Amino acid sequence: MEDLLRQNIQRTIGHSISDPEFEQFSKFLFPKSFDKKAILSDEGEHCKYVYFILKGSAYSYFVNEHGDKHAIQFALEGYWITDHYSFFSGKPGIYTIETLEPSQILVLNQDNYEKICRSNHMFEHFFRILIQNAFIGLQYRLAKTNSEDAEHRYNEFSNLHPAFVQRIPQYLIASYLGIKPQSLSRIRKENFGKK
Repeated sequence: MEDLLRQNIQRTIGHSISDPEFEQFSKFLFPKSFDKKAILSDEGEHCKYVYFILKGSAYSYFVNEHGDKHAIQFALEGYWITDHYSFFSGKPGIYTIETLEPSQILVLNQDNYEKICRSNHMFEHFFRILIQNAFIGLQYRLAKTNSEDAEHRYNEFSNLHPAFVQRIPQYLIASYLGIKPQSLSRIRKENFGKK
């Protein structure tokens, strides 16, 4: 499972890292197991951790005033997830992070995040790229949600993230894409008929 973390770091920074560098990085994270539907971080509470999924899955969401759940981010094996707003500002969280399956996760607290970044410029660079990519992805998603029809959004999502389509409940994917679950069901049925 350590290979998954090492591959994530190397893929993100675009080059390999040495065994001592990887040991230097990994010593700051601690493994933890969670049951399905475990709350990793709750809206309104300070999010103190960044999570790396080794096995299982998780997602972040908020609940609006009508009680509707809106999915913000999904994470499968090899993905990071946190409430960036709360983690970096120290303010109460705006999202809840919950596991979708029994999960094995590497956990990084704020103190160790700072220590990692200070210990080696390469690791600070790694986290900057992760945050930059998350911001770019969010901007892209917002632009597409407001400019493209539901079918195009779903087809693009399913092409970019086939593993998510297989493992994430459809009602959460609909929420993430800003599509009504009934509309997503219709789109999937029409797509299946085209094959």
